[in-house]
Amino acid sequence: MTAAPRGAGYTIERELRAAGAVRIAGVDEVGRGAWAGPVVVCAAVTDLGEPPRLPGRGGGTIRLTDSKLLTAAHREAFAEILPGWLTAHALGAAEPAEIDQVGMTEALRRAAVRALTALPHRPDMVILDGKHDLLGGPWRVRCEVKADQRSVSVAAASVLAKVHRDRLMARLGEEFPAYGFADSAGYPSPTHQRALEESGPTPYHRLSWSYLDDLPRWRHLRKHRDPLAGTGQLSLL
Repeated sequence: MTAAPRGAGYTIERELRAAGAVRIAGVDEVGRGAWAGPVVVCAAVTDLGEPPRLPGRGGGTIRLTDSKLLTAAHREAFAEILPGWLTAHALGAAEPAEIDQVGMTEALRRAAVRALTALPHRPDMVILDGKHDLLGGPWRVRCEVKADQRSVSVAAASVLAKVHRDRLMARLGEEFPAYGFADSAGYPSPTHQRALEESGPTPYHRLSWSYLDDLPRWRHLRKHRDPLAGTGQLSLL
């Protein structure tokens, strides 16, 4: 039997509180590597209270952690509880056309800023999962590797972003059933790749990505940013 994943804690948040930060937002993203659909970012703020748990097998409990370590059913269950438990949360997104125009790094920054500015109060500190500060000033940022497994705030953001995007991709899958978006969430599954070869990209695909180079019938749709323009302008090559 696979052991339940360890839950996230508050070590990072408490260090930041001790240094004077009052409002701390955990931020996480989903959809960075997908071929279709938006990239989605969630910002989540807690009061450092005991995080919710789900009932597990044998009288055990399922603790909040990185969404990738939870089953789909557990993610959905946490997503129903977290909005009422969190002090605040907000979502931001960048759509495929914007990703094509400005690139993934800038698209992620914009989506994160949209989430953070949608919070009712500006956070004093932002916890980002990973090594790199994609936000920059004026935001005060703490980067932490595996923060989605170590920080309750980031874990909550991870779950809410994942569930929101999965639901969105399932709805897009109803419009384009051959692509299997409900199962793949826009990532390159065999079903998704077969549909691309046969029917080409949908309006929800990222057209600046290199997968189009491997699709001779659709290669002409590939979009390229002009590096000399300096404005994110796209050209069709």
